[in-house]
Amino acid sequence: MRKTSLAAAMVAVVRLFTFLQIACQPAADTNRSDSLAPNTNSGREAVDTAAIEAELLRIENDWPRVIKEKDVAAVGRVEADDVVIVYPDGNVGSKQQDLNDIGSGALTADDIDMSDLKVRVLDSDAAVVTGQTEIKNGKYKMPDGKLIDITGKYRFVDTFARRNGEWKLVAGSSTRITASPATTASPSASPAVRASPAASRPAASPAVRALSPRSSPVATATP
Repeated sequence: MRKTSLAAAMVAVVRLFTFLQIACQPAADTNRSDSLAPNTNSGREAVDTAAIEAELLRIENDWPRVIKEKDVAAVGRVEADDVVIVYPDGNVGSKQQDLNDIGSGALTADDIDMSDLKVRVLDSDAAVVTGQTEIKNGKYKMPDGKLIDITGKYRFVDTFARRNGEWKLVAGSSTRITASPATTASPSASPAVRASPAASRPAASPAVRALSPRSSPVATATP
């Protein structure tokens, strides 16, 4: 009987001690920023869409000046070393080709207009730009002195990636805006056999394809 009473007293003491420990703990402050609630935004970088759009539009709108002033340094900064450029005739160009042709001054034009520019931001390090280029009285001088007419309108798609904090052109493609074949073909011709507007033109020299992606057409030599 005495052992039972002693055991019961010890259990009561332990319970009392536990209760006092719990009661003395401060209540959790749910208003503090360092509460135990998980932070769902941790590690997620905010994308400054407006800043990215502004920078890429600045780069695109600067191309007419780059070509006019033969600014090869700007080309070197903007184009990635491994850039892939697909020209309107389906051929593929490179950064070195752009550097050579822009630096030589082989391309001339009364005016080069950029229009309908749109930027689609994919994430903080990738974006796509679409737009149009109109070249007025544009000429390209071949190595043999022959002039190629590159006057016309072109639609382009440029892909940019941010590398080491700088935006680089990593891919570009363009196509010449022409009238629909159906509007110029003979009415009796079947749609399947109507030639593409470029089909009757000779292929451009590799030097002509080496222009920037927004200005390289399949062109014909002037008389």
